[in-house]
Amino acid sequence: MTFGLDRRVLPSIAAMCVVVVASNILVQYPFEPFGMADILTWGAFTYPFAFLVTDLTNRWYGPRITRRVIYAGFAVAVLLSLWLSDPRIALASGAAFLSAQLLDVAVFNRLRQGSWWRAPLASSTIGSAFDTVVFFSLAFAGTGLPWTTWALGDFAVKMLVALAALVPYASLMNAVKPFRAQSAG
Repeated sequence: MTFGLDRRVLPSIAAMCVVVVASNILVQYPFEPFGMADILTWGAFTYPFAFLVTDLTNRWYGPRITRRVIYAGFAVAVLLSLWLSDPRIALASGAAFLSAQLLDVAVFNRLRQGSWWRAPLASSTIGSAFDTVVFFSLAFAGTGLPWTTWALGDFAVKMLVALAALVPYASLMNAVKPFRAQSAG
């Protein structure tokens, strides 16, 4: 155990940190191709993978350990983001990330016994909607930037990525003995 965490979850923590820090840097750059700079930022393409990491960790290790992964990923990612991106973005990201990922865990856990795709799709959709509202309103409101259209574009891409992420989720969901809900913590 490391800091109360099983070493097997270190890849989840590392993946979470990489996704969040990369997203916090990339959200500062409008997506210029196809004239979409007022609709989208590059961060929209990376952040949805945080939900894939959360859902796979929850599937494998359950909600208690997944929450620990989220807290560890949150702490490291916010510290790195404060150094590598704008402080307002880092703090908005931290608030949005922590609340949305914990919401994702709760939704996923309630639906884990249903069809294999229902829990990750529903939890990612609800978590993404919450994350989008919290992040964009805290990070960009009052800046004069087109944050509402960025938020809508970001959410649309999150939904496309959530659907596409079902493929790796389906491939990886049984890579580790799945957590059984009756011993949920």
